[in-house]
Amino acid sequence: MSTFFIQQFGCRATQADGAAIERQLREQGGVAAPDSSTADVVVLNTCTVTAAADAQARDAIRKIHAANPATRILVTGCYAQRAPEEIATLPGVSFVVGNSQKPQIPKLLHSISGVSENQSVGEELVCPDNGGAPPVRSVQENQLFNLAPILIGNIFELTDVLVAPVLGGEGNHTRPTLKIQDGCNSRCSFCVIPFVRGKSRSLPVKTVLSEIQRLADSGFREIVLSGINLGTYGRDLAPRVEFSDLLRRILDQTSVQRLRISSIEPLDVTQDLIDFFASNDRIAPHFHMPLQSASDRILAAMHRWYRSEHYAHRVELIHDRLPNAAIGADVITGFPGETDADHAATLDFIAARPFTYLHVFSYSQRPGTKAASLPGQLPGHIIKTRARALRSLADSKSAAFRRSQIGRTLRVLTLRRDPADDSGSTPALSENYLQVSLPVEFPPNQFLDATVTHLNDKHLLAEPVESAALSAT
Repeated sequence: MSTFFIQQFGCRATQADGAAIERQLREQGGVAAPDSSTADVVVLNTCTVTAAADAQARDAIRKIHAANPATRILVTGCYAQRAPEEIATLPGVSFVVGNSQKPQIPKLLHSISGVSENQSVGEELVCPDNGGAPPVRSVQENQLFNLAPILIGNIFELTDVLVAPVLGGEGNHTRPTLKIQDGCNSRCSFCVIPFVRGKSRSLPVKTVLSEIQRLADSGFREIVLSGINLGTYGRDLAPRVEFSDLLRRILDQTSVQRLRISSIEPLDVTQDLIDFFASNDRIAPHFHMPLQSASDRILAAMHRWYRSEHYAHRVELIHDRLPNAAIGADVITGFPGETDADHAATLDFIAARPFTYLHVFSYSQRPGTKAASLPGQLPGHIIKTRARALRSLADSKSAAFRRSQIGRTLRVLTLRRDPADDSGSTPALSENYLQVSLPVEFPPNQFLDATVTHLNDKHLLAEPVESAALSAT
């Protein structure tokens, strides 16, 4: 097989898919190239959660093709599943593969590597086994329309979860992310993800345990669990497995030192789950619960299965049991029909509660979603103004939380230093999801206790307890 390069876009789930593809390609003899300009084949693993994400992928395709026209470009991911023919028209694209057919990518790349520059990709690139799902167009028909061949099937028939930990990204190879759940059975009116990722499905418990133990045996101390709708983990398994039971089994049956969970829906954050977090220091006190809006009218239009009082109750329970926990949220501003009063309700709700950070998203119309056809679509300048107000509030909430940590001793995990950084300091991440700077050089992937002394921009400056003890002797 030729050299390959995987370029990622989007969320942790997309990154996890890319890691699984890379694992498969390496197992079949593929060689990873250092960048897209030197690769024989570039795999673009796309996102489609916003129009901007689609545009980013198209721009990347054009740039890769312009820089090296001989490079074969295979486009996959959520954008490829949603709009394959839109991508197939772009110059330089050799094949479009939906999420439903990602396991076929190694075969396709093997076929691509055997095609000479003088041959038609459409004539030679044939996948003999597409899992029983026919392409949107046949290869021959695509050539009549001058489109790249497309391989895509029924996403709702997909039953597997692509498995491979993400070792890069946040934490710079220090904190791997393991996707244990994919797909979503909810139908939020603004969200296209269920239509490009299919129904909710879970990695078997045995596989989760073996992957986590393998990472722990490799020396990783913190592992992040992720999924599209993580709290629904195990509901599709036979016998059914509760997410909280999986967490208990991970802690009982593996040696992972710290476990962190990514986004979880508010109604899945139960009193029992919060108590479990509070009683076990091997789970990071960190809850990321999508809020989207604090206007009950907008939540109903979004088809969200809670109201602001339900969400507020979860925040109160967390803060009562874990007063220094990280509490983050996703917020969408500019949803169709959102009034000034709706926006003000969200601002007031957030201001009154102990959020430690926010991810603010400007509403983006997604083809095929119910919200795309709703009346009251807002102009861009209003959405931008409201997004700025939310981000300003988020900054003030984050700053207040950081200030509250001064004088506390936190358990931190050291991260890799930037090779260009000659300050002699070490970046670290606290259990409650705060960026910490230690004034001493430490190797990455080490747990330390550090006392916060003061703030510097968006970082906490902390003195390692071990260093403080040595200086006192």
